Amino acid sequence: MNIHLENINLNSYSGPNSFANKFVNYVDGCTFDPNKEPAAHLCFIETHKDHFEKPLFLRLDGIYINAKQDYQRQNYNIKRTYDLAKGVIFQSEFGKKLIFKTFGEHPNYTIITNGADTRKISETEPLKYTKYQNVWTCASNWRPHKRLNENIRYFLEHASSNDGLIVAGAVPRNQQVQAKNIHYVGTLNQKQLFSLYKRSTFLIHLASLDCCPNVVIDARACDCKIICTDSGGTREIAGSDAIVVKDLDWNFEPLDLYNPSELDFSNFSNLKGLDSEVDMSYVSKKYINFIKENIE
Repeated sequence: MNIHLENINLNSYSGPNSFANKFVNYVDGCTFDPNKEPAAHLCFIETHKDHFEKPLFLRLDGIYINAKQDYQRQNYNIKRTYDLAKGVIFQSEFGKKLIFKTFGEHPNYTIITNGADTRKISETEPLKYTKYQNVWTCASNWRPHKRLNENIRYFLEHASSNDGLIVAGAVPRNQQVQAKNIHYVGTLNQKQLFSLYKRSTFLIHLASLDCCPNVVIDARACDCKIICTDSGGTREIAGSDAIVVKDLDWNFEPLDLYNPSELDFSNFSNLKGLDSEVDMSYVSKKYINFIKENIE
């Protein structure tokens, strides 16, 4: 079966492109040749085409919900693609609920969480770093709703005296909380992140309303214990041993996303972390089975 990928650049490893690169490397029995006739199209987020001769399947993460932005304009073409799609793949139950509330229910969908590149993880050595007994990590493209300062505050309030926090991702110097056991390492490549995760005991991801963050999937595949909030879809992939902090109660209406509330770390959620399959080989099979079932 030949599949055309829409809105993807396999020469890039950012965002959905990172998932697409894992996907094509783990799928057996399929090709992704743009010069050959496809049996189906797999689109990531949105397409700008008006018509497809073969069935279109849409992989959809979250959508725009920031009330301080023109979210209706931002979502317009995503909704158009959603309506064109024969089948929709959501990345979490949270993502499905959000999009059903905003776009209306789709008649044909499945939920498949993201997967980690377990082959590359198995080939990666843990970071050789002996300064601390326990390494805590957080990693992101640090926008306000990712709550870097809350991640740091949680670490400072809960870590032992022989623990250290490594912050991956670009953080301007004037936004860095200074402490002797907090270290800012900037942007890391995927192999460096895997090495860091494999040395880490905890991954802190207290973001608000994330749909299915790859950083959590990857860290879990490296045996990190996850600390997250109960908002969004993160707890669905955080593992049954996750520490889940209560976040906002949300009605799926647009909100001031970049002005998240301060968390109460004594208020643990009654929603527990859930186990999900993290191996990309399993995830890719689920994708292909969904597509095959809907074109045969």
